[in-house]
Amino acid sequence: MASSSTRSGSSTRKEEITLSAQKGLQFLPDGRSYGLTRKLLRGAIDIHVHAGPHLPSSPRRVDPFEAAREARDAGMRAIVYMDVFEMSTGTAWLVSRVIPGFVVFGGIILNTVYGGMNPRAVRTALYYGSGAKYVSFGAHSTYYQASREGRIIDGLLKPLSELYPKFREQELPRAIRIPLDSDPGPDLDEILTLIAEHPGVYLNTGHVSKEEAGRLVDLARAYRIKKVLVASSVTKEMSVAEQKAVAAKGAFLEHTLAAFTHTTPIPKTHYYVEKEYMSIDEGMQEGLGAGVREVAEQIRDVGAEHCIIATDLGVYTLPTPVEGLREFVACLLDLGITEEEIGKMIVANPAELLSLDADAEGGS
Repeated sequence: MASSSTRSGSSTRKEEITLSAQKGLQFLPDGRSYGLTRKLLRGAIDIHVHAGPHLPSSPRRVDPFEAAREARDAGMRAIVYMDVFEMSTGTAWLVSRVIPGFVVFGGIILNTVYGGMNPRAVRTALYYGSGAKYVSFGAHSTYYQASREGRIIDGLLKPLSELYPKFREQELPRAIRIPLDSDPGPDLDEILTLIAEHPGVYLNTGHVSKEEAGRLVDLARAYRIKKVLVASSVTKEMSVAEQKAVAAKGAFLEHTLAAFTHTTPIPKTHYYVEKEYMSIDEGMQEGLGAGVREVAEQIRDVGAEHCIIATDLGVYTLPTPVEGLREFVACLLDLGITEEEIGKMIVANPAELLSLDADAEGGS
């Protein structure tokens, strides 16, 4: 006779399948294959690649040149380099010279290595190397992330800001905050103006709170910034209603595979040189939750036309970005996301965000 826990688990799985069916998801549709997932990568764009260099305590899976070659050989259209330490426009410039015929982009993440909200760093990034394609308002050193990021100790998540007074005193004051109830200060005003003056550059919310992200979406509209991406760390915390609200204002929602992997509970040195500042990936939780299934449900609810899927890969414990994107595509196919929807999220929408077709036509 089955135990009560077994019956409960079976009931839960049935409820999950019923819920997903209600959302229009059909598990394991016919026609899926490894070959199909490779085919769907043709023309794809990964807007979130961490190909290194990085800290010795956080080894990389590929370097920027290897990442570009593998993407080119897979038939992809472009990749976008993310670097939490440096503006990646120099990396993009170098790769484009060594690997001609393949499109790569860089940008700037306003982490505390730049002192946080730094207009001069943004102005420089817009012209340095390949020129910034995005401006992100921070990753692990936004105030929201830095004040809550931590790891599990004695069964409880302990923020670094509680574990280490030095971290609280030195790192938190430098971290970025977006004002919710007041006008932008002079630094934020200058940065938003710079982005608006470069219509081919998109605003990436970075790892701010969902309330701050909503404020940035509204500010982008006020400053007439054409392209906005709600970062995956924010999307992951938003309800479907909140996702729909920012999508209705023209923002794309990012979903990344790295937020839902077997390495998520392992503390890593994502940003800080000090090993004692290692933290859980995404910084906020240890469990995987509903994982990629929930992503599929949100895509169906919000609409693939508002979403972009990417990898956030580069760390050595996970696949290469190209293989990771293929695996993400395969998982979504299993969960009933259609080939057409996947094409929107890895081909059409990233190209629109990057203004690729506008650039080809002599636009922004």
